[in-house]
Amino acid sequence: MSTPPHSRRIPAAFALITAATLTLTACGSGGAADTAGGAAPAGGSAKIPTADVVSSVRKNRAAAELLPADVRDRGTLSLASSVGGTPPNATYLEDGRTIVGQDIDFADAVAKVLGLKLKREAASFEAILPALDSGKYDLGTGNFGVTEERRKTIDFVTYINDGQGFAVRKDSKLAKVTDFEQLCGLNVATGAGTTFEVTLEDNKHVCADAGKKPYDVKTYAEQGAIWPALQQGRADVVMSTINGLRYAVRQQEGLKFLGEYHRLDVGFAFKEGTKLAPAFRAAVDQLIKDGTYDRILKKWGTRDSAIKKSQISPPEIKD
Repeated sequence: MSTPPHSRRIPAAFALITAATLTLTACGSGGAADTAGGAAPAGGSAKIPTADVVSSVRKNRAAAELLPADVRDRGTLSLASSVGGTPPNATYLEDGRTIVGQDIDFADAVAKVLGLKLKREAASFEAILPALDSGKYDLGTGNFGVTEERRKTIDFVTYINDGQGFAVRKDSKLAKVTDFEQLCGLNVATGAGTTFEVTLEDNKHVCADAGKKPYDVKTYAEQGAIWPALQQGRADVVMSTINGLRYAVRQQEGLKFLGEYHRLDVGFAFKEGTKLAPAFRAAVDQLIKDGTYDRILKKWGTRDSAIKKSQISPPEIKD
């Protein structure tokens, strides 16, 4: 399931949010929901939750003992985070530097359970997974959905269940998307490098098979550009994360969420064969056990995405 490094500048998504005070207003696992970090809404009043649900988390020795010895000795991990969407996914506060979001809280909480410090770097959603494979980072977050294709080169440790969905303007004739043939002849906006882009491209043939005009996939590296494209008619429908779409539609008038299309597990991403996975799975399970997990989901309004236990690279969910 979401963008170039934004750590030194205010991203387009944030610009849309701050514009709200003058006009109407403005993330995936994921991003890209992604699943992709979630697209920035262009209308409504965007309030970013700031409650502290992580500082009380304590180190769990049993989980920490599962870390490789060199990592325990070093005490740090390098983390690439996709930033530039809106809640519940990673975004910036008004200062343009402080990163917040569901992925951020989960990563910080897991690090505290394991007694580690994270060296976080904002990175492009589509660049994170290749960078993990090259060894540039120890792990990545970006609402990354667990798919069979990604499992070929990436290991995952799951922490929520999100997925794919659609949103349109309220004047759209679409009431629900259950088949890609319903999109034939339309312009579909989504995040670049996401599972949504792959899914849309893989299913384009259904229109030709039915003798209909194919839909046009319009991809955006800047998640903040997606919603203006829909509002202004350059796109007819948006495909993004379930949680991101629900949030975005609540924040702006004239749009509607068409429901869930496909569920996906979302997880921390690692290079294939990582020795970090068992410790991260134990840490997520500890957060579920001590109640921190539910507090994070409650903060970001995503309790419907709760899982009962973490898994390492589970098979892709098949609807």
